[in-house]
Amino acid sequence: MAEWTREARYQRIEDVDTETFMELKKRVDASPYRQTYHIQPETGLLNDPNGLIYYDGRYYISHQWFPLGAVHGLKYWFNYTSDDLVHFESQGPILEPDTKYDSHGVYSGSAFEYNGHLYYMYTGNHRDHHWNRVSSQMIARLKEDGTVEKFPKPVIHGQPEGYTSHFRDPKVFEKDGKLYAILGAQTNNEQGRLVLYRSEDVVNWTFLGEIQTDLSQFGYMWECPDYFELDGHDVILFCPQGVEAEGEKYRNIYQSGYMIGNLVIENMTFDHQAFQELDRGFDFYAPQTFVDKHGKRILIGWMGLPDIDYPTDSEGWAHCLTIPRELTIENGKLKQRPLKALETLRTNKETALGYANKFNRKLHPYEGKQYEMIIDILENDATEVYFELRSSRNESTLIIYNQRENTITLDRSDSGLLPTNVDGTARTTRLDTPLNQLHIFVDTSSIEIFCNDGERVLTSRIFPSENATGIKASTESGQVYLQFTKYELKK
Repeated sequence: MAEWTREARYQRIEDVDTETFMELKKRVDASPYRQTYHIQPETGLLNDPNGLIYYDGRYYISHQWFPLGAVHGLKYWFNYTSDDLVHFESQGPILEPDTKYDSHGVYSGSAFEYNGHLYYMYTGNHRDHHWNRVSSQMIARLKEDGTVEKFPKPVIHGQPEGYTSHFRDPKVFEKDGKLYAILGAQTNNEQGRLVLYRSEDVVNWTFLGEIQTDLSQFGYMWECPDYFELDGHDVILFCPQGVEAEGEKYRNIYQSGYMIGNLVIENMTFDHQAFQELDRGFDFYAPQTFVDKHGKRILIGWMGLPDIDYPTDSEGWAHCLTIPRELTIENGKLKQRPLKALETLRTNKETALGYANKFNRKLHPYEGKQYEMIIDILENDATEVYFELRSSRNESTLIIYNQRENTITLDRSDSGLLPTNVDGTARTTRLDTPLNQLHIFVDTSSIEIFCNDGERVLTSRIFPSENATGIKASTESGQVYLQFTKYELKK
């Protein structure tokens, strides 16, 4: 693959001739790994979900986008609208790098409603002649014609004393009638932190300071923060970079997780439980939440990670967004469940009931590349249970349940083409309770596994060959009594 120069990475799509762009689009459309029910880039690279909101009877879902290739370059926001978070209508770029303050990229941010209008607050990235970063927090307002109008100057320019220009990703929320923005930051001694601003009129923002947590040494940068109240608790999400692996924890290049606690803005303290990873798979980062039309807290993440080379890079595109997940806190723990509205995609229901053991590896004749499957474990005296999805003679994406250790492992060592610069080919997580159900969403090049009704989630990209469509179940010893329910998923 050709090396991307700085000049090529920071080329505006408006300056590329139509023929060149259409050739790129043809190449992307011909990819055998294009998804069917996930949001994915029309061309180029998708990353952070941004500006998620339910406003005036519609959902607005954006993502960062570099349109010209599968690299991180000049970022736009690409926007979709939806009535149901299942079917999405492409609106094209909604925020473009067209001012002095965001000349080198429209970076992450959020959407919020104020006085009946929809606003976006985002980080504008500018580089000076010496390529030094200048970070500004910008605001834009959605106009009646669907376009956005940016405020003429940043509402927060630069960063407070004591912090580097890695100062970004504002998530706006309302509390006690006031607007607040939580941002990710890096101190001058390269420690990740969260800071808070407050506003009473959208235009003027007051720096309140750094949120005090128990994590004084936990990575060199905290990205993509989010704050919300849920089921009587305060929750903060963020993505720490530079956290060292601890056994099966923190195995990805960058982490994404949450803390449950109590935020006291008056003294800028957050009394919290331990940091927990949101997803234990290979490909999950930069999640953002919002409230849907039913008042539920919904999360969407980027199904990918920075600084990883993916098999579709050579085809001119990379990454997608996860399916929407409903969040709840039950017994002091965060649960993630697939959005119930996804059930409207179900077709061709198949069911099977029976035993799997060491010798019976094909419990049923199911096959598929895009489906939802629920596996209920009714009885289990096996030491290990194996589920092989997207399998063929030479390939399979393997899910292993070890009953003795009560662990789930996702092994993609034989799942086809693999991303590079990744630590190992398996991810393992320990469950809180014995496994009784797997709820799995498989698309052309991804898998999302929900364990025990949302107790754990493992999300990953997979790149198997087109003939890898089999589904198998077996055990190491003993047997397991299973009920399978499978649906094809079609838009």
